[in-house]
Amino acid sequence: METPADPGLGPVELELTEHNVEAALYQLYFDPDMERKNVAQKWLTQAQASAQAWQFCWVLLSPDKIPEVQFFGASTLHIKISRHWSDLPSEQHENLRMQLLSHILHFSSGPKMVLTRLCVALASMALNLIPQAWSQPVADMVRAFQPQKPDPEGGSDAKASQDPQAHCLALLELLIVLPEEFQSSRLAQARRAQLRDALTGEWAVVCTVLQQLLQSQDSSSRVKEKVLRCLSSWVGLDVPLGESQQLVQDCFSALSNSELFDTAVETIVNAISQPDCQRYINALLSLMPLVLGLFDQLKTAVQDGDMETSHGICRIAVALGETHSRVLLEHLDHWQDYLALVNMILFCTDVPGHYPVNETTSSLTLTFWYTLQDDILSFEEEKQAVYLQVYRPVYFQLVDVLLHKSHYPSEEDYASWSSDDKEQFRIYRVDISDTLMYVYEMLGAELLSNLYDKLGRQLMDPQQAAVWQDTEALLFGFQSIAETIDVNYSDVIPGLIGLIPRINISNVMLADTVMYTIGSLAEWLADHPVMLGGILPMVLRGLVKAELSVSSISTLKRICRECRHDLGPYAQDILAVSQDVLIKDVHKSSQCLWLMQALGFLLSALPTEEILGRLHSLITPHIQLLDTRAHEEPNPTNKQSIIHILGMLSSLFSTLDISRCADGSEGAASPSLTPSQDAQNPVVVVLQQVFSLIQTILSKWLHDSDVVEAVCGVFDKSVRTLLYDFGPMVAQLSEMLGRMYSSFPQASALDLTRQLVHIFAGEEHHILNIRSLVEVLTSTTFSIFQQGPREHPDIAESFMHLHAQILKRSPELYQSDQLDVKTLFYCGILSIKFPETPTVKAACIFFTEFLCHCKDLATLGDVLQRDGKLLIEALLQAIGGGSSRSLTEHFSDVLLSLNRHCPALLSGWLKEALQTPGFPSTRLSSEQKHTFTQQILREQTNKRQVKEAVKEFSLLCRGLQGSGYSEF
Repeated sequence: METPADPGLGPVELELTEHNVEAALYQLYFDPDMERKNVAQKWLTQAQASAQAWQFCWVLLSPDKIPEVQFFGASTLHIKISRHWSDLPSEQHENLRMQLLSHILHFSSGPKMVLTRLCVALASMALNLIPQAWSQPVADMVRAFQPQKPDPEGGSDAKASQDPQAHCLALLELLIVLPEEFQSSRLAQARRAQLRDALTGEWAVVCTVLQQLLQSQDSSSRVKEKVLRCLSSWVGLDVPLGESQQLVQDCFSALSNSELFDTAVETIVNAISQPDCQRYINALLSLMPLVLGLFDQLKTAVQDGDMETSHGICRIAVALGETHSRVLLEHLDHWQDYLALVNMILFCTDVPGHYPVNETTSSLTLTFWYTLQDDILSFEEEKQAVYLQVYRPVYFQLVDVLLHKSHYPSEEDYASWSSDDKEQFRIYRVDISDTLMYVYEMLGAELLSNLYDKLGRQLMDPQQAAVWQDTEALLFGFQSIAETIDVNYSDVIPGLIGLIPRINISNVMLADTVMYTIGSLAEWLADHPVMLGGILPMVLRGLVKAELSVSSISTLKRICRECRHDLGPYAQDILAVSQDVLIKDVHKSSQCLWLMQALGFLLSALPTEEILGRLHSLITPHIQLLDTRAHEEPNPTNKQSIIHILGMLSSLFSTLDISRCADGSEGAASPSLTPSQDAQNPVVVVLQQVFSLIQTILSKWLHDSDVVEAVCGVFDKSVRTLLYDFGPMVAQLSEMLGRMYSSFPQASALDLTRQLVHIFAGEEHHILNIRSLVEVLTSTTFSIFQQGPREHPDIAESFMHLHAQILKRSPELYQSDQLDVKTLFYCGILSIKFPETPTVKAACIFFTEFLCHCKDLATLGDVLQRDGKLLIEALLQAIGGGSSRSLTEHFSDVLLSLNRHCPALLSGWLKEALQTPGFPSTRLSSEQKHTFTQQILREQTNKRQVKEAVKEFSLLCRGLQGSGYSEF
């Protein structure tokens, strides 16, 4: 076939003819130039939206066109019918329907992609016409596709009429896409309900056709597969299971056909997973023998290593057992059948092999055990006791199965696994852990006793030659339960703590689990500190091994946090080992930070007179290295070293809190809430000693945001932890921050200042330092806004948060002549117009606080009265489409605050701003603007109603009202 001439498409000026559409399609599909492809695609999209598309689509469907062109013609038809239906006069509906049926018959033998799009187009048409203009579309379609049916336009298509299977497959394709098109269409709730009722009303016709085809000996595998897919599509409409019971039963026969197996599984699962099925209990019960009848096929598949078959049958069993657990439990006359189903699912959980390398079936069953347990425990006490008598033994078996499934493979096999397989296995073990924790609710203390007895026999009985996986699995079980269940009153934990040191740790996996198990018992150890002496040496031995980095450090951190008041006798050993591994770089940077947090907890609980000496001993090597790096010429290597050491100090100071420990141990009122009169805090002493070193670092690295952020992090963590005890540092830190920010503004300096304002703005002897710092930072930031702040959204965000905090804690700062409130107000308005969501959110928080103080502070009130209209215009522009719809709640907060504190001004500004034609959107009518104004002015307290009004207005501005987007 000759290729149409190159149209040389310009942007949009090409005449819209069938020839040019076809030429554009060739350009789209076959031109190697991506830019020309994009131009063609844009032009074709506009062509599809044009009125001429109703005509040229039929030309593109001519038999002499290539499939790509025919597909575009069919797709255009679907687009016109689904999106531009109102453009077609009603008198043309019947002709369109007959044309569509004729073309579907013609394309029944292919190409498949064209046939499917035509079927989707007819389905979309049916949804537009049901029920008034087309009362029984399914029945009409079935009649139209009878094998010997003449062509709907009066002619005959000899080839099509001689191929009844092609007609049958086309009809099935049409019946498949009809419910799918309904499900994917955006419809109003009432219209959706109307269409669902009309379609389910025709289910009897569909069901009869499907049943005849599935039972017929003449139906090919292709036809039967389509039948199965069709049933799967229709059950999504909640068609009654009672009417399709026989059809669903017939689907089970397809499971013996390897070609149909996967599709049959999907169909059966979809059919019995519909919650509405519970209304047809007899139909459900009739399926039970069929599902149980698959057990032999399941066992054979497992024995033969046929993962696909075992996976599919398991899905069916779980779908029936999980979706309808309560209903099936309540039918006591069938309790033996349901118990058999439960045991079948237990068999699936226990399928041999390691997940995910040898099997993928067992993971399908885990949520079933949650559901069954929930349903059993939801019955009244007397009924519950009966079920527990039957199912508790099953759950004890389940625990054994889950622990066995959690076994690691041999070290050699595990080493051969891919990283993806290892990660999937890790997630699988987490799922097992969650299941074990949940099962404890049913089995209680007896579960822990069973685990303890098994572990004791393994470790103490010389006849037991246990492999390490058995020990690891039992500890994994203990850990799973102890992580979330309060085991403080369990009588087996002391024995477990006694057994742990007897474990012969032969590999990393077992050692990791030992560590995590100890960590899960940290709270118990806090109540039984006498047991620490037998456990801590194991943890410290793990700490020196890089391969146990995560588990040993997290365990030590938990022990130091929970047991810190009892760690005095062990402090020297813990500090010595920790310092050794830190100096030798045994662990990665992130683990070193965790370790420093652990040591912060430990040091906090030591006698006050010991802390400073221990602290110096711990950090001196790192400070010395930091000093060396600070005096070197900047390069990437020493940059990472500086950031790492500063991060370690931050982590240490985030948990080193002597005030909290004094409060916890003596029950006194927390001295951190008021300025301390005691000797300086050890952290403050250290900070003062290293302050000049930090200034040296800044002098060389001031233009590196990562280093500056790390420096600010040290002080930020310290002030958050120490609160008022940080006071001696305020003056020199304020001076340093001012100089640093003036030289090179960075958001981290603003964030740190916000913390200083939060704690110290109300302190008389610090207010001058805070005031001077705020003035310097504000003046410098004004310069950034004047030069163009778009490149600094992080600074704008932090600046807004800083001033929101000042308004909360110390609004009197705005009485200073050095703070230009008018410029600050403009900065807020500019921040609202940023595309970055966090910046806009921060600006809204600032204005919400600003408005609360306008009556109290004349400087704020004057600015609002003069420039408030600019704020309203910025808000309306953002609501109308300038900002993300996710921010409407924050905009509504500002509007609500305006209405609370200055309703008269708001009323005038709103009316004046909305009088502008086309503002904030050309889609708005005057009535809609008036309604919005009234909704906002009416509410001064109900935050939810203001939010709804703003959301509705935003949708109207964007043309999304009623489109379905309003749900998101």
